[in-house]
Amino acid sequence: MSATDQSRSVLMATYAPPEPVFVRGSGTELFDDQGKRYLDFIGGLAVTSLGHAHPAVTAAVAEQAATLSHISNLYRNALAPDVAATLDRLIGGGVTPAGGQVFFANSGAEANECAIKLARRWAGPGRHRVVAALGSFHGRTLATLAATGQPEKHTPFAPVPEGFTHVPFDDLDAMGQALDSGPNAAVLLEPIQGEGGVVVPSSDYLVGVRKLCDDHGVLLIADEIQTGLGRTGEWFAFQAQNLRPDIVTMAKALGNGMPVGACWARAEVAAAFGPGDHGSTFGGQPLALSAVKATLAVMEAEDVCGRARRAGAKLAAGLAGLPGVVDVRGAGLLLAARLSGDTAKDVAARALAAGLLVNAVRPDSVRVAPPLLVTDAEIDEALSILGKALVEDATTGDGS
Repeated sequence: MSATDQSRSVLMATYAPPEPVFVRGSGTELFDDQGKRYLDFIGGLAVTSLGHAHPAVTAAVAEQAATLSHISNLYRNALAPDVAATLDRLIGGGVTPAGGQVFFANSGAEANECAIKLARRWAGPGRHRVVAALGSFHGRTLATLAATGQPEKHTPFAPVPEGFTHVPFDDLDAMGQALDSGPNAAVLLEPIQGEGGVVVPSSDYLVGVRKLCDDHGVLLIADEIQTGLGRTGEWFAFQAQNLRPDIVTMAKALGNGMPVGACWARAEVAAAFGPGDHGSTFGGQPLALSAVKATLAVMEAEDVCGRARRAGAKLAAGLAGLPGVVDVRGAGLLLAARLSGDTAKDVAARALAAGLLVNAVRPDSVRVAPPLLVTDAEIDEALSILGKALVEDATTGDGS
């Protein structure tokens, strides 16, 4: 039995077979256990936004690990207020604080769990329902799975928790009808649906939802777990429409690979929580927050929002010119190339074999989310590899 087979035999079969086996990374590059080099244009699902093993983050984590890793939330740590203040300022646009408060968790699903509980606590008894969108993805815990607008994912785990309803994404009439009835506490939306296929709504949709929430006295929760922290060319995707959510959740890029999530809320909403209402043993520990503090500092110093806009425009134009690409969806460096056929998995597999990581986010769509520090040369190389994979797709007849 090989080392890979042996390791696989003791792991639950919740993921596809782990091939290749990556052992080292640097920036946009990954290397497997055979020494082969790859370009990572999925970034751990939009997690390693500064690239692998960024020296500033690595140094911060190493120093903190040698100093103080964990003390639990029975006691205060020195990093949490500073990091929370930075996030509050970035939610305000990067200059002026937004005036909210932050809860630290360990993942995006946990950040959304916090948001759902907070919305219910704020709304009070009798108003507990959360309205979400079809095609959405909010996590894999039972509550966030119930919030996820993909019914096929609910069936194996039925009954899922009640208190969630789903309407078509980018449909204000449907949202209005849902808010006209039911004991609603909040609307939970991704400004751009990531796992749903990198779906961008109409330019007036989110603003329209905000007005509906105001009219019906419910909260608006922006799930920025994949879109946040510079990925779309803004600190948060909702800022492109001058939107003001009541709650914002984030994770993924927050620690550049360190497991960490956060839930921000307007101060008057956050005040609904009291001691004991919510918590996390590991949430906000010094080790994780050292990575967050370093990551955010590099992001601001490197102007990742501007870089995402510029590199995203180059990448989108390059994708649009590839054979078999019908259109390109997304913003900044969160993009999906829609293909002429349902061959995205085959194309992604051929790209992987040639040294490029992308993923099939839909049967007909290939998603790319490279590090925000990606270079023009790396974009050109990735486009060349993907282009060859698409040409092979057409010549084998799979693209028909």
